[in-house]
Amino acid sequence: MVYVLLADGFEEVEALTPVDLLRRAGADVKTVGITGKTVTSSHNVPIIADILPEDVCFEEAEMVVLPGGMPGAINLNESEFVHKLVRYCADNDRYIGAICAAPSVVLGSMDLLKHKKAICYPGMEDGMTLATVVHQNCCVEGKIITGRALGGAMDFALALCTAIMGGAAAKQVADSICYVPAE
Repeated sequence: MVYVLLADGFEEVEALTPVDLLRRAGADVKTVGITGKTVTSSHNVPIIADILPEDVCFEEAEMVVLPGGMPGAINLNESEFVHKLVRYCADNDRYIGAICAAPSVVLGSMDLLKHKKAICYPGMEDGMTLATVVHQNCCVEGKIITGRALGGAMDFALALCTAIMGGAAAKQVADSICYVPAE
């Protein structure tokens, strides 16, 4: 199961692009409303989450995805549930995906990026203590996948698809949506 965590103030594209592409690839994906069943994005778009934190089964988690957006990333970081689920994934060799502000605000605050390559929204690198900052849309470092920002959401989502469903499935999804990577 892939859990995409939504908190009020999340960035829509960074959350829903992974949901869309992962589901197209055949992954079992659930959105989790951290701040309630209806979660309002950073641009005031209400989204109805599939489930609430109490419905999450940690043992079934193959991946957790943390979208950015402000104050969404801060709201994720203030949730004890989010920290418990992310820590569970880190301790049990499960995938963790975070994009935009989330790598810095959440993963950085949890010391999960020390001595790892990672990317976040430009200007927020200070929160990624002792990480090696790369300058690309997406970075895969073991089981941690980070993305720069909304502009790299497609690359980030396809990296998540590759991790969970394999390269062939990710390529099939990319081809089906006529995705052509930037040169």
